[in-house]
Amino acid sequence: MAEVVVIGKKFLMEIPKEIREKANLKEGQKVKLTVKGKEIILQLIIDPLELALTASKFAETTFEEFEQESEEMQNELFKER
Repeated sequence: MAEVVVIGKKFLMEIPKEIREKANLKEGQKVKLTVKGKEIILQLIIDPLELALTASKFAETTFEEFEQESEEMQNELFKER
């Protein structure tokens, strides 16, 4: 999908509604702009908190399992030398 937009004053441009919806862009969302040759690439930056809350979950754990794993990692990281 491609759209032609006009760059206005202060070099602002509006992303067409169809593209915003398809890319699930939200007002205030951060994006990364990269220049490659004569192309400007816009990449969405996904907020880690939003990703954690909305992404599909692929594992299950109990609080006890999480606590045990945390303690084991701390023991390994901070063991006396």
